[in-house]
Amino acid sequence: MTRKRRSFTPEFKQEAACLVLDQDYSVAEASRSLNVGENALRRWVKQLSEERGGVTPKSKAMTPEQQRIQELEARCERLEREKSILKKATALLMSDEMNRTR
Repeated sequence: MTRKRRSFTPEFKQEAACLVLDQDYSVAEASRSLNVGENALRRWVKQLSEERGGVTPKSKAMTPEQQRIQELEARCERLEREKSILKKATALLMSDEMNRTR
């Protein structure tokens, strides 16, 4: 029998990590009361403390500020790719035009 993998929202993860960081619950107490694994909760606590320290996570962010930063970084990356494509297209069109005028 296979177990279905549960998924949790960033808001749930943040609230769970806040129990440990802000309300002085132990990881074991919080994981038992929320019915989540201790290792998962430890990862969430570590991620939230890093986010609060200003580190942008590689995975999905928990805090609204870090979520916004991730969105903006993704948009910036997309715009850079589009700019690169436009540069290449312009170069091709210009070289094509130069060949026609000769």
